[in-house]
Amino acid sequence: MKVKKVVITGLGTLTPIGNTVSDYWNNLLKGVSGANPITYFDTENYKTKFACEVKNFDPNVLIDRKIARSMDRCGQYAFVTAMEAIMDSGLELNKLNKQRVGVILGTAIGGINSIIEAIEILNLNGGIPKFSPFLLTKALGDMIAGNIALYYGLSGTNCITTSACASSANALADAYHAIQLGKIDIVISGGVEACINKLAVGGFNSMNALSTRNDEYETASRPFDISRDGFVLGEGSATLIVEDYEHAKARGAKIYAELAGVGLITDTYHITAPHPKGEAAKLAMKIAIEDAKLNLNDIGHINTHGTSTPLGDISECLAIQDLFGEHSSNIAINAIKSMTGHMMGASGATEAIATILALNAGKIPPTINLKVKDPEIPNFNFVQNKATEHQFYAAISNSFGFGGHNASLVFTKLD
Repeated sequence: MKVKKVVITGLGTLTPIGNTVSDYWNNLLKGVSGANPITYFDTENYKTKFACEVKNFDPNVLIDRKIARSMDRCGQYAFVTAMEAIMDSGLELNKLNKQRVGVILGTAIGGINSIIEAIEILNLNGGIPKFSPFLLTKALGDMIAGNIALYYGLSGTNCITTSACASSANALADAYHAIQLGKIDIVISGGVEACINKLAVGGFNSMNALSTRNDEYETASRPFDISRDGFVLGEGSATLIVEDYEHAKARGAKIYAELAGVGLITDTYHITAPHPKGEAAKLAMKIAIEDAKLNLNDIGHINTHGTSTPLGDISECLAIQDLFGEHSSNIAINAIKSMTGHMMGASGATEAIATILALNAGKIPPTINLKVKDPEIPNFNFVQNKATEHQFYAAISNSFGFGGHNASLVFTKLD
């Protein structure tokens, strides 16, 4: 069976370093850090007192007030980036068969802020449940996608994928497969997270997963550096319009890139730690390249998962070395979590957009805060502290998550 070609025709972002795609991209190239002291709650009793928060976000300016109040912050973020991506794509949804347009988004935790708020209300009121009628619809992860589908009247497939930090990469993979098989023409896809709160920060602190460099928070996220001590929690959303190439061509759409291949594999080594040699990461990249019908030497850039954790960075880099061999030195490698922090379920889609923009611009954003490379990490062509010009045809965006989830996406220039 001949499968359909899948392309990207619209982009939307809301990140700790920019609330639109253009601002996000410009700040990536400048090497801007999105880290700041946490403003959402009192961090006095927490080991980590900083994160990468979205700045200057007022949902009531961007969304109808009645709609905004029915959503968790997580849902608001996703709604805003979906609006930007749809506008960017030039889609005239009312002229389309809406049964052929769907929404597939990813989130690791969903509406957790609404759950925390409800527990606090319960405690304040002596156990009396004086809850908002929107409590459960704000908390339910599926409503993040559901609200977008309802607003635009889209009756195609509509769901949420949850695979920890690989959630939005998995969502894009699901969109890719649905279009390939001709089940649908367009998918509003990507991911969202808004979990900078007492529960998430406290939970990650108890795992010793977060950086505790409170006195130098702007440089705390330092992938590949010998002094890295954990990831920096981030938040935000990224939405991509994933579309059947023939459908996009027929409507004269602007096409950013082809989503040419997907690799999904499970690492059964440990619930949180990756295989020390990155066996699953290696397989995910290999499968994605084969799915795209490319050769290893076609890959010119890898946007790594690169979380700034002691084990994760080494594992991923060893996987790259083992898979690509001598060609590894020709691949421009970066980790944008050094700027955005780890946006959890939103990270895969956010980094996919960075990869696509780099492909179009011939410029690769840097890994900031990389001063002294960990000697256990191979000597790659790291884009270090300053953006670099680099022309390439194909790139990989990697996303890995607790539970052994490994997802690699291959993007190419359109032939």
